[in-house]
Amino acid sequence: MNISALKILIAVVEAGSFSEAALKLDISQSAVSRAIASLEKEWGISLLSRGRFGAQLTPVGDRLMGPVREIIQLNQKIDTEIVRAKGLNSGRVRIASFRSAATHLLPAKIAQFSRHYPGIEVQLAEADPTTIEDLVKTGKADLGLVPLPRSADFETWEIADDEFVVLLPPSNKAIPEQLSWKVLSDYSFILYSYAECTTVVQEHWAASNQSLKVAYEIKEDSTIVSMVAQGLGAAILPKLAALPIPEGVEVRSLPIPLTRQIGVAMLADQLQPPAVFAFLDLLRGTGLFCN
Repeated sequence: MNISALKILIAVVEAGSFSEAALKLDISQSAVSRAIASLEKEWGISLLSRGRFGAQLTPVGDRLMGPVREIIQLNQKIDTEIVRAKGLNSGRVRIASFRSAATHLLPAKIAQFSRHYPGIEVQLAEADPTTIEDLVKTGKADLGLVPLPRSADFETWEIADDEFVVLLPPSNKAIPEQLSWKVLSDYSFILYSYAECTTVVQEHWAASNQSLKVAYEIKEDSTIVSMVAQGLGAAILPKLAALPIPEGVEVRSLPIPLTRQIGVAMLADQLQPPAVFAFLDLLRGTGLFCN
């Protein structure tokens, strides 16, 4: 059984035509036709019906698609294990991460990884989550640290929880340990201009039937923290993004807790070199790094 032919069959089914599958796979249409014909000859059945509306699975072809996909997945797992078995004496891992995770989560992990695998180069780039997705999709990064959830293009694993906290400006007034919505209603807030994070906060406020007064929307979390320290407003930030906390700034939990899940993302169904899987083990606490 030809694995390449099975992959071509899946491409035709997903594209709906021989010509579109050929474009997607960057091969000739005749090569696609030969691959399908070879499968149909080997199995003695018709897999696809061809017509003016493209290529459609025959009833028996439709029943076989599940097992065909399972064969492809098993083949990918075999290839992965073979690559892993070839050793980890050298290689490269390219990681893209948003700033707070890059600052507070990754340095210790990279140091731990380098102690185990000194011959593997680790590269780190900082970017916003949308750019991180693009870097992973285009093959410019192997792994991305991003807030979850992400699109179905990625396989993801949660690696940390990060609580949203309230940063309150310096004040002579006593601030209760447990904040109420009434206390928060007295403040104007400095929010991220980054939409994904701001939307989460605004939806959390709205779900509690509260009105959120916004004084500023700022791109950089460090700028937001500095503005709070100068008394220009309060802020709601993920705790990692708020660190380090300036002297005089008070940190409290929200009346109803809100957290974000930080995950590591890899392009789904992508065969990666062993160094990448080793770093993934470190982030997930599996394999050699199992606690």
